[in-house]
Amino acid sequence: MSTTELLARRQRLLGVGTPLFYEEPVNIVRGDGVWLFDADGRRYLDMYNNVPCVGHAHPRVVEAMRVQAATLNVHSRYLHSGILDYAERLLNLHAAPLTRAVFACTGTEANEVALQMARTATGGRGIICTDAAYHGNSAEVAKLTRVGQAAKGDVRAIPFPQSYRPLREGVSSRDLTDLYLAEVQAAINGFAADGIPFAGMLVCPLLANEGLPDIPEGFMPQAAALVRQAGGLFIADEVQAGFGRTGRWWGYDVMEVEPDIATMGKPMGNGLPLSGVAARSDLVNTFREHVRYFNTFASSPLQAAVGMAVLDVIEQEDLLANVTEVGGYLRNELRGLQERYDPLADVRGHGLFIGLEWIGGATAKTPDREGAIQVVNRLKHKGFLMGHAGALGNVLKIRPPLVFKREHADSFLTAFDETMRELYGAG
Repeated sequence: MSTTELLARRQRLLGVGTPLFYEEPVNIVRGDGVWLFDADGRRYLDMYNNVPCVGHAHPRVVEAMRVQAATLNVHSRYLHSGILDYAERLLNLHAAPLTRAVFACTGTEANEVALQMARTATGGRGIICTDAAYHGNSAEVAKLTRVGQAAKGDVRAIPFPQSYRPLREGVSSRDLTDLYLAEVQAAINGFAADGIPFAGMLVCPLLANEGLPDIPEGFMPQAAALVRQAGGLFIADEVQAGFGRTGRWWGYDVMEVEPDIATMGKPMGNGLPLSGVAARSDLVNTFREHVRYFNTFASSPLQAAVGMAVLDVIEQEDLLANVTEVGGYLRNELRGLQERYDPLADVRGHGLFIGLEWIGGATAKTPDREGAIQVVNRLKHKGFLMGHAGALGNVLKIRPPLVFKREHADSFLTAFDETMRELYGAG
């Protein structure tokens, strides 16, 4: 079946408008490590998928899945030591106060649980997010998606903290941090003025969907302090930042902030639906007391076995060190290309999570979404899969599996340079 026929069939069965990557979609049939293969046998270097964080079809994860599925898989209303072993090991990777876990299947579910937990513990409703956030698809969590800065019921959004397009040009780093902290305080004050009890703040510590901006120094821990002073809880959405993406276990480690609640998802099961919430014991106990939360497919022996295998691979293959070394190398090389090509205005990120700001005018910092899309599609034709994201849709997003090596980075850099020369001439 041709790609055109497959696309028509997809639209007929799943609905017109079901999201797809690239102007000419790719029919992927197999994955292996950092590689994806289409129906014609063409190989693509995966620069985007953080779900298979330890690589597509990692044999250790596949074997753990096979063995457990062949032995037992039931829901959480039975005792099973494997689930408890996994919970204990996972919690030991988190900040000391996070000693209890609630498991789910998706990042949306984890963030839904976190919101319920914060609201149950505080008795409040008001939640602060950023104006370009994405945290999931459920009716409640979706209220936090790209809400802009207008007050909307029990959600208030602040301008996401950044240095590239700051709230005010020409101020010191400390003053810029203070400006964004004032936005947090204004949101808290707004809830009080409207008679809405405050529950907390939910953010990705790296602001991944906002475009991985350089966050003004000290913003996250000081924002958490303001939230707690107002009686709220600070929730770190680790669905993209977690499990070694930055070279450290959690994005909140990089931002030097300790959350009250952390949510996890995408890379947790390397493709098996697995997510979770780690929180203080008092918060989880209160949640369990007041909310009858049960998830048929969560806290399962299969989830535990696969989740444990993912942790094994990250630790035994020393992937955190690999992420730090290869990610640092890739960012440095891209900064070299930045000096040669004006549209590549900013290179930022942490570990193997890199954002490239694409602009159409160097002085005005005019975002060039169409240019970013063009680069993504050109690279796809060369066998490199990446995406574009960010508040303005003009940030090239690089987020490969954690087993991505220097040789893969070099292949990408060569193709990227070729693409830039084709589009913009010699640098």
